[in-house]
Amino acid sequence: MLLSDLSNAGSLPTLGAMLSVTGQRQRLLAHNIANLDTPDFRTQDIDIPAFQRELARASSKRREAAGGLYGDLPFEGTREVAPDGRGGLVVKPRTPSGNILYHDRNNRDIERLMQDNAENLMAFRLTTDLIRRENELLRTAISQRV
Repeated sequence: MLLSDLSNAGSLPTLGAMLSVTGQRQRLLAHNIANLDTPDFRTQDIDIPAFQRELARASSKRREAAGGLYGDLPFEGTREVAPDGRGGLVVKPRTPSGNILYHDRNNRDIERLMQDNAENLMAFRLTTDLIRRENELLRTAISQRV
C-alpha cells in the first residue's frame, strides 16, 4: 500500500474537501467582517447546502465505485465550489441577494455574518478533529500497537 492509497482511504478525501472549503470560507467571512463599514462593499459567500449536496453525491458515487475504502472523490463542483485540477477545491464566492442595501450601498448584516462565522468554525473544528482521529488510527496501526 502506497502513501497515496492511505491519503485516499476511508473518509479522508471527504474530510479533506470539507477542510479546504471551510478554511477558504473562513477567510471570506473574515474579509466580509473586516469590511463591514466600507461604503459600496458587498458581502460574498458560498451556498453551503449546495456544496454539502454535491459532497454527499460524490461520496455516494465513490462508495459505489470502490466500496468507499479507497479512491479519489469524484467532486464535480457547484456554482461556487469547483475542482482546481490538482485534487483541491477552489471557492468562487457570489454576492447573496438577501441582505438590505444601506445608504452607503453596503449590504451588511452583522448578525448573519456572526452566525455564519460560528457555524463555519464549528464545521472546521469537527473536520479537523475527525482528521486527527483518522491519523491517530493510522499511526497506531503503523506502529503495531493495540
